Amino acid sequence: MAPAAQNSGNLVVAFVNCMVSVNQPEKIIITNRHGEKLVGLLHETGSRELVILCHGARSHKGDNIMTKLALALENEGISVFRFDFAGNGESEGTFQFGHYWREVDDLHDVIQHFSGTNHTVSAILGPHVHHKLTSHQPDLSSLASGKFNYCFDIGYHCIENTILLHNVAAGGDEVLLYASKYGDVRTVVNVSGRYDLNGGLELRLGKNFMEVIKKQGYMDIKDKTGSFDCRVTEESLLDRMSTNMHESCLKIDKDCRVLTAAIEQDKTSSN
Repeated sequence: MAPAAQNSGNLVVAFVNCMVSVNQPEKIIITNRHGEKLVGLLHETGSRELVILCHGARSHKGDNIMTKLALALENEGISVFRFDFAGNGESEGTFQFGHYWREVDDLHDVIQHFSGTNHTVSAILGPHVHHKLTSHQPDLSSLASGKFNYCFDIGYHCIENTILLHNVAAGGDEVLLYASKYGDVRTVVNVSGRYDLNGGLELRLGKNFMEVIKKQGYMDIKDKTGSFDCRVTEESLLDRMSTNMHESCLKIDKDCRVLTAAIEQDKTSSN
């Protein structure tokens, strides 16, 4: 493991030569308030502090970035739990486009589960989302080897890692919204979260999307191969469009430490 950097608040160039899991992660199933089973993996190191990793839309706990983040934290001696939101990965339920607050409640149910164990959730981290709803990809040509190098402080550790940026666009909004609603986790890391939730909708859903959805009540989205990907309902779309990230972030407790890392070239998530 590369030595910890002294300035933990900055983006730094750091490479991890080896990220190997010390122990086989334990599969844990948590039932959310809607009766759906959320499936996750616990990387247990014996530390009391626990970091929760939250994937982005249309992603899952087994994503390459989620896995590398978990292993980097584990190698620092920090216990990690990564899980699938309802309707994603192995978890029960149906994926709902734009239902950020429902995923916030999923996260709260997960944190409540661990509050009854020997762990204290010290940080929540929302790293990214895949671009499955559009063929657009952020321009990463200016970044050497397509790698994003960062360093951030969680609790008492400085974590260094290298993340491959291919297929990364937006995400992390759930952890910010969680902090604004519940306020029981004192460290929040948001990587590439979207600031304007109304931005990029035409790119993803096409022109006149509101007219189409209001007419038939929903819109089916296809992936790049032309196969069905997900259904966008009027209810879920309006839920997203009515969520104001700026107003929500102003409600985050002043004692909560928040780190946001954005990718300048990714105009889809930075608007």
